[in-house]
Amino acid sequence: MAYENKNFGENRNNESLFSKRIKAGKRRTYFFDVRSTRGNDYFITITESKKRFDDNGYDRHKMFLYKEDFNKFLNALTETVNYVKTDLMPDFDFDAYNHDQENEEGAIVSDSVVSEAAEDSSSVDEWKM
Repeated sequence: MAYENKNFGENRNNESLFSKRIKAGKRRTYFFDVRSTRGNDYFITITESKKRFDDNGYDRHKMFLYKEDFNKFLNALTETVNYVKTDLMPDFDFDAYNHDQENEEGAIVSDSVVSEAAEDSSSVDEWKM
C-alpha cells in the first residue's frame, strides 16, 4: 500500500507524506515513510514492526535515512543483496517468494508481473527517486 499526502506544505506534525508497506511473513511488516522537517527538508524512516509471540502488541525498530545518504544506502544495499544472490546462493529461486504481493489498489499481483518489475530495476543508478 502506498499513498501520497497532497497537503505536504501543511505537514507540521511530521506526518508521512508517502508510505509503502511490505508484509514479510506472518509477524513482520516493514514500513517505508517519507517525512518532512520543519524546514521543509525530507527524510525516510524505515520501520520494522514485529508482532510479539505472546500476542501482546508489537516491537518496532526504526531507522532514519537522510537525503545525503540516499545514494550510499542504495548502493550498499544493492551490493549486499547482489552478493547474496550471485555469490552465496546463485541457484536459489528468489522469485519464488514474490507470491501474494498486493499492489496499491489491494489487488494481488501475479508472480510474472513482479518478476518483470524486478528485472526492470536491476541497478540502483536506474532507480527513480
